[in-house]
Amino acid sequence: MRVFGLAGWSGSGKTTLVVKLIPELRRRGISVSTVKHAHHEFDVDQPGKDSYEHRRAGASEVLVASANRFALMREHRGAPEPALEALLVRLAPVDLVLVEGFKRDRHDKLEVYRASVGKPLLAADDPHIVAVASDGPVAGLRVPLLALDDIGAVASFVMAHARLAGAA
Repeated sequence: MRVFGLAGWSGSGKTTLVVKLIPELRRRGISVSTVKHAHHEFDVDQPGKDSYEHRRAGASEVLVASANRFALMREHRGAPEPALEALLVRLAPVDLVLVEGFKRDRHDKLEVYRASVGKPLLAADDPHIVAVASDGPVAGLRVPLLALDDIGAVASFVMAHARLAGAA
């Protein structure tokens, strides 16, 4: 499995780009999974659901399954947040795993940058950022600049960087 990240400040458009990249990569014959870093208090479970009650009662893991999908929830219960590598080994094999967030981790990343967010460019201090996708010009880059709205070009860059051939 190849791993490629999308990093950037909140509001920069990481999720929007990932959601547009996935179907473009799939159209090109690339199987894709994602890992998304979330806020500390996120929850996919809801009060009143049986799975929620299982976790609240103290279950370490709860796996909810149906004919269409399954979801595994693991409670850290004071343990440290798992490293990206520990999460990646839980995924079924695919051609490419897109990692959203985990901006401080040491994997190759595309920075999603919008000057209007008012935050500094991550690429200036992160040697693992291999390109920047932006909605405008960015001066002084040491890496390629891609147009944020050119999904085809972004997909081509990701595939080339990850050495994925895909379908013609």
